[in-house]
Amino acid sequence: MNNLVTIEKITILGGYTKDGIEEPIQKVNITTGEILVLVGPTGSGKSMLLSDIELLASADTPSKRTVLINDAMYEGCRNEIIAQLSQTMNFVMDTTVENFLHLHASSRNISSDTIFHEVIDLANTLAGEPINHKNFITTLSGGQSRALMIADIALISNSPIVLVDEIENAGIDKLKALQVLSDKGKIVIVASHDPVIMLMAKRRIVMRNGGMKKVLSTNQKENELLHELISFDKNMFSLRESLRTCGTIEIT
Repeated sequence: MNNLVTIEKITILGGYTKDGIEEPIQKVNITTGEILVLVGPTGSGKSMLLSDIELLASADTPSKRTVLINDAMYEGCRNEIIAQLSQTMNFVMDTTVENFLHLHASSRNISSDTIFHEVIDLANTLAGEPINHKNFITTLSGGQSRALMIADIALISNSPIVLVDEIENAGIDKLKALQVLSDKGKIVIVASHDPVIMLMAKRRIVMRNGGMKKVLSTNQKENELLHELISFDKNMFSLRESLRTCGTIEIT
C-alpha cells in the first residue's frame, strides 16, 4: 500500500439498536486477511453497519457506533483505505476498459503496461461472460462490472478494507471473488443472505433490529455442511449457465 499506514485491524465499538437500547455486542475486532459476514433478515441493520464502517463512524451516525483503525481514530481520508462494492455498479465515463484501467493505474503510480491485462484476466475468471479490453465500460453488464471492480480492487487499488453488499446478486463466482480479495491481505466485510457465503467465513455477525446481536464462529458441523452447499451451488451455477447459453438443460 503506497503512502498508507498498514491496517492491522478494524475495531467496531457498539452503539444502539433501532429502539435506542445498547446493542448486545459492544466490541468486534477484524484483522487483516479476514472475511467477516453480516447476516440477518432485510431491515436488520446490515447496510447500516457497512455504512458506519465506510464513514469510519465516531458516534456521529444514527447507530452511535465508533470505528477504530489500529485502535485509534483514523486521521487520513477514509476513501484512501476503504473500497465499497454496492449491489449495483454504474459507470459514467465513456471510455474503454483498457483506458479506464490505464488511468486508474497511473493515478496510483503503478506501471500500466501489463497490469490491465492482469486485471482483465482475473475479472474473466469471475464473470459469466468475457470482458474485452476494447469494450466500453458503460456497455458492461452488471456481472461484468462487478467482476472488473473486484479485480481492480485486488490488483490496482491499495484500499486495505473492502465492503461488499450482497455479492451473491452479482452474477459472478462469488466464492472465488471473496477469496481473491482475502488472499491480497485485505479485510473483507460482506453483507449476505447466501448460506454458502455465511459459512465460508470463519466468523459472522448476526444483526437484529439495527444492532449487533451475536458474533458466531463457524463450527465443524457447519464446515461439513459447507462442502455440501458448495457442491449444490456449483450444480445450480452449471444449470443456470446452461439455460443462459443454450436455453435448455439436457437431462440424462
